[in-house]
Amino acid sequence: MFKLPITTIALIIVCSGSIIGPLGMAGVNIAIPNLAEDLQASAKMIGWMPTLYLLSSVIFMLPCGKIADNYGRKRVYAFGLGLNALASLMCAIASSIEWVLFWRFVQGAAGAMIFGIGVAIITSITPNNKRGMALGTSAACVYIGLSAAPAIGGWLTEIWGWRAVFYSQIPLVLLLLLAIRLFLHGEWKNDKKSSFDWWGTGLFSLFAICLVLGLSDLPTMTGWGLTLLSVISLGLFIIHQSKSRRPLIRVQMFLESRVFSLSLSTSFLMYASNFSLAFLLSLYLQYIKGLSPSHAGQIVLLQAVSMAIMAPLSGKLSDKIQPRIIATFGCIIVMVSFFLLSLLSMDSSITYISGSLLLLGIGFGLFSTPNNNAIMGAVDKNELGVASSSMNLSRTIGNLFGMSLVNLIVHYYLGDSTFSAQHSHALMSTISLAFNVSLGFVILASCISAFRGKA
Repeated sequence: MFKLPITTIALIIVCSGSIIGPLGMAGVNIAIPNLAEDLQASAKMIGWMPTLYLLSSVIFMLPCGKIADNYGRKRVYAFGLGLNALASLMCAIASSIEWVLFWRFVQGAAGAMIFGIGVAIITSITPNNKRGMALGTSAACVYIGLSAAPAIGGWLTEIWGWRAVFYSQIPLVLLLLLAIRLFLHGEWKNDKKSSFDWWGTGLFSLFAICLVLGLSDLPTMTGWGLTLLSVISLGLFIIHQSKSRRPLIRVQMFLESRVFSLSLSTSFLMYASNFSLAFLLSLYLQYIKGLSPSHAGQIVLLQAVSMAIMAPLSGKLSDKIQPRIIATFGCIIVMVSFFLLSLLSMDSSITYISGSLLLLGIGFGLFSTPNNNAIMGAVDKNELGVASSSMNLSRTIGNLFGMSLVNLIVHYYLGDSTFSAQHSHALMSTISLAFNVSLGFVILASCISAFRGKA
């Protein structure tokens, strides 16, 4: 009987989870108008839907990595899948927006386990000379999932309503859990367990909560106060971790490996630049260019498609060439793309925009996998779970930071106005400034990437 190698089985399972996971993250967004109408939810309450998911992911990313290293990466990954199925079910049957928000928070914690631990499983069992290709394939599946999720979510919502988006995840997750039970043998954990750091978890959670709430409420005094508290909490977290005998993450890792610390910094800046892109271009294409939502979605999709194609290719290259070289080249291509996007005007052609997005996707595909490879290759095998979680954490915090800055720009130019063609000039100013900020992030990321050193 034909039997697949364990590395192939693990890759198939993690890639499947990487495709299913975005249904709970991105696929739900397209169903929000239908959900809001059905549950009679206010715009303020609806606005917390994506925020709570991301906030929970940030809070639980590092603790889940530590738990996985101690008790088994497969075990925590499977628990995350099961928790995602439960949260999806409870969201689907919820009768109020408050319960949906609660279970979205739970779903974010499940997402931290799925996305954070999946990379660690692949890294644990894949030979070093094949790790880049494996990580690239996994990254491509994430991009595929994120690309397909809005279309699938829209189709399900249109036919069966918003609850179908949540219901659809459950059988897929159950099948994946069955596959793990039957075919994925092994646990991949540290030989010696270390005690869990509750104080560190509390400080980091306080940092994450204050960061999200503070940045979203700037420039009010409350916003500044919460942002300052987030900085203080982060400082206390770092001090505590450096002195703790049972840290969530060894702070010394950042001092011991220049490649590790600078690669994480590059990741933070690159994802801070990119997360708001789909949001901004969707507004531009619909309100300024007058395109339909489906047409606008097809254009925005170009970036994700080119990323999905390029990610595994760049991963294979990073097995043979220094990841730093490929990742930096990717950063430079992204820099050129954001420069082109910063020149957008009301008269820019769809061809110009499409070309910029294709170039952006190629650049990001060249950057992401080699950068991930550099991060995972810079740490000891006993800390792969924490390294994986740190990598995903830098990306998620970058997403939150970048989106919060865009919200500030939107507030400055548009205030309480609604998005409409009547405010096209203000909207154009918003988009231009946001793309220039993204360009600044990428320029800095390119410099850091170039001087990070050899993996």
